[in-house]
Amino acid sequence: MSCLLILVAFFAASTFAAALPQWNWSWNWGSQKQLRFTRAGTFQIAIFEDLHFGENAWDSWGPQQDINSVKVLNEVLDAENQQLVVLNGDLITGENAYKFNSTVYIDQIAGPLVQRGLPWASTYGNHDSDYNLSRSDILAREHRYSNALTTQMVFGREAGVSNYYLLVYPSYGGQVPCLILWFFDSRGGFYYQEKDADGNRVGQPDWVDQSVVNWFQQTNARLSRQYRKTIPSLAFVHIPTNASQALQTEAGVDPNYQPGINDDYILAQQAQGWCPDGRNDGTCEYGAQDVPFMQAVTSTPGLMALFSGHDHGDTWCYKWNGVLPGMTVDGNGLNICFGQHSGYGGYGTWTRGARQVLITEEKLRHGVVDTWIRLETGDVVGSVELNKTYNHDYYPATPDTHTSCPTCNYTIVTPMPGTKRR
Repeated sequence: MSCLLILVAFFAASTFAAALPQWNWSWNWGSQKQLRFTRAGTFQIAIFEDLHFGENAWDSWGPQQDINSVKVLNEVLDAENQQLVVLNGDLITGENAYKFNSTVYIDQIAGPLVQRGLPWASTYGNHDSDYNLSRSDILAREHRYSNALTTQMVFGREAGVSNYYLLVYPSYGGQVPCLILWFFDSRGGFYYQEKDADGNRVGQPDWVDQSVVNWFQQTNARLSRQYRKTIPSLAFVHIPTNASQALQTEAGVDPNYQPGINDDYILAQQAQGWCPDGRNDGTCEYGAQDVPFMQAVTSTPGLMALFSGHDHGDTWCYKWNGVLPGMTVDGNGLNICFGQHSGYGGYGTWTRGARQVLITEEKLRHGVVDTWIRLETGDVVGSVELNKTYNHDYYPATPDTHTSCPTCNYTIVTPMPGTKRR
């Protein structure tokens, strides 16, 4: 019986991928495959996060969630004019994955992007690593598509996978980049196919590793020397740093000065549940292992904003200035932003959508970017300009709206068949 159930789960997970058209994997979005500002001098990024494909594939509502998540992708992409899509972590719900088909869900995510000829870049989240799901396998699946820009530039067991950068070039041509996009792997979840002596899955640290911090600082310095200037930049990481929690709990999020939903209170940050000595036994609330990463991003000239996901019920931006209570890192005016829960998988019923980031060549000279959230309903909320006076500029509050999966029957929820995990 268990074998039959596994086969049912496999076919449920594979049905949508099998139904996809045979995309032209030789699709070419430029002979040099360069990201470049449009002729109008604009570059727009759509950030989808926490899609959580592959939940409960053996129950009828699991595949229905994924179908509705694909609808969110389609609706938001059609409503906007993006040049790049960022998938900012938790693409898949790894704890529900089977080893033999755990990455097939990437095909469902890629479908709307390839269909529109859009390049994309991913960070991986804590749910993208589990006993049956490997970050490296996700990367390999992405690389079946030529417009996937996700790559790996830092290697080692503790580094994670999705650490890299992309360069964006100006509209007028030339080979000197005017914008750097940094992608960081905050890890988390569990190591692939590893169990301890008691048969339990082995937890993976959930912060940006020191080796990645070193790479980031060295690489940024090298790029500055190479191009003889400070290049403005944006950064993406799935799990927010402790600065986000300190801003939320100590400084306070004002609905008109930091517009957005603030329902995940208190939010979950990097190094949550770990001890300073590296233990993960439930005896500590926060280990502070993200301090080197916070120090790095606040001391990087030209870094304008850091975008995170993970906390589905938070969608605000905050300009981080000064030393916050309980912290030692001095904020330098870096904008730290959440996006919008994009998928019908994962917890919460907040209206799905995606944060948009618009960079113009004119405003880039002043370190200013515009950002808003496009909802699946077509509405735009939380539109702000991240400038020098952000935190002091008054904006309309963001409505706290919710939607439900219209085709999901949650009355039947069954355990994952064919597995025994501790």
